[in-house]
Amino acid sequence: MKMNLFIVISATAAAIFRGVAGTQLPSQAVFIDPRSFAVMGPNADFRNDSFTQLFNPTSTTPPFFQVFDERFLTILGESPSIREIASNATFAFAHEAPIYVNETGEVFFSSNDGGPLGFSNLFENNVVSKISMKDVETALAANASGPVNVPVIQLNLSDNVQMTNGGTGPYNSSLVLVTSGRGSLPPSIVLVNPLPPYNSTVLLDNFYGRQFNSLNDIKIHPTNGKFFFTDVDYGFLNHFRPAPLMPFQVYQFDPETSVVQVVADGFNKPNGLAFSPDGNISYVCDTGASGGFLGDNGTLPATIYAFDVDPVSHAFKNRRVFAYVDAGVPDGIQVDSDGNIYSGCADGTQVWSPEGTLLGKFVVESSSPSNLGTAEMIFTSSPNGLVILAETKMYFASIAAKGVPLTGPT
Repeated sequence: MKMNLFIVISATAAAIFRGVAGTQLPSQAVFIDPRSFAVMGPNADFRNDSFTQLFNPTSTTPPFFQVFDERFLTILGESPSIREIASNATFAFAHEAPIYVNETGEVFFSSNDGGPLGFSNLFENNVVSKISMKDVETALAANASGPVNVPVIQLNLSDNVQMTNGGTGPYNSSLVLVTSGRGSLPPSIVLVNPLPPYNSTVLLDNFYGRQFNSLNDIKIHPTNGKFFFTDVDYGFLNHFRPAPLMPFQVYQFDPETSVVQVVADGFNKPNGLAFSPDGNISYVCDTGASGGFLGDNGTLPATIYAFDVDPVSHAFKNRRVFAYVDAGVPDGIQVDSDGNIYSGCADGTQVWSPEGTLLGKFVVESSSPSNLGTAEMIFTSSPNGLVILAETKMYFASIAAKGVPLTGPT
């Protein structure tokens, strides 16, 4: 007997459909059934650009949660919320390199390095800052709804930290930063003390005597403690680094032996990267569609690739498409303790299941030509949630999902 597809749904899914009527979904969430837009018709208003024309068929005002799959409700938890916690309309202070230090309850991050509203260029460095999650918790508790603006503290780092664009850790109680370099100053991996005076130590600034192009992002493998980082040409595209002289690749660096080697190539613009909780799978974003001063090109990659991590060499093998994003490009990437993958896109933070199904979005941007999008995010544990970096704004999403703690050196 043929049955109606719209009737044969699970009890949980049925609750979601009832939630569309306003009773079951969290207050800041909307559910969009993929079947509702699978066929739009020949006269539909299709999107022509993924950077400024974003997918918001309910015309909901950000910030909000966009739910496509019932599993996203488990990530959100029973009483999720998403609030603006800091802003600066004239400066993209919240761009990349988010690191949560549990011991101090602080999140560190960097400003845009040479991009729109970055205020950094060939003659000026970008800025690394921090916020206190205790300040965030206090401010949100004192204001029942709407945005708050907690203090953002800029760090005075040494001159060997030039154009920070990626960060991870802590590693041996230090922040791990990758820099894009500036002018003739080389890109590098740097350890920085999270406590004043924020003294730093450069671990790597060359590949057998050759400068990197402009390092972009870095992660520590969750079990073996080795560093993995991406190198691309955004420093050149943003006019603060020379033309590239090496391929755009993913590297492995052993902080104990200082040995560095390539683990993956063949990218247009390798950007964010992360690992599954067990370290067996790596994810690498290719942001080729975002071309800097050359302009955006929607026919180039806006893609997250998955690889198997060789247990001996740690090379990335068996490359396959994990996800192609519908809004801008996938920039920074994080993974939660259940293996779900999060990436910063033009409309906010998008979330996929381990098999690559888009579960939902943390939508923090509206569709407009001035939309700068979201580059990165980081999990915090006190309070538990997700800090989202959206260039001129920061958001905190109070959710149930948790980050993956490092089991290697911390």
